[in-house]
Amino acid sequence: MLTIGKVAARAQVSADSIRFYEREGLLSPAQKSESGYRLYTEEAVRRINFIKHAQQCGFSLSEIRELLELKGHDQSCCNDVYRVAVEKKLQLESKIKALKTMSQALNQLIEVCSHDAKPLDECPILAALESSIAGQNARSGAHQ
Repeated sequence: MLTIGKVAARAQVSADSIRFYEREGLLSPAQKSESGYRLYTEEAVRRINFIKHAQQCGFSLSEIRELLELKGHDQSCCNDVYRVAVEKKLQLESKIKALKTMSQALNQLIEVCSHDAKPLDECPILAALESSIAGQNARSGAHQ
């Protein structure tokens, strides 16, 4: 049996992270000692590594919980995990597309800026943002 400190060291996370994973329902101690210390098995280290790798792939804690639940059910199959992975990939691609759009919009703002010591009321970036907002308000008012 391992103490929380030993699990934290082996999994390269803090004891607070382990407690957080417990509160989130992703991990639980195998037992508690007579003095109330949490005790874990090597499975806890493997589970924490699974959580960390899933987070690196962009999975949220609720999605990781779903994956762990699938892993724990005998009725689950690889296709169930595949479905979750494909759904996450589509979400990430959508976010990437949105981020690229934002980046392009910022590039346009940066290009119109003369980046000099003009006063803020002459700043082309602020003016472009204000005119864009005014244009959106005018368009949304026309649609009502």
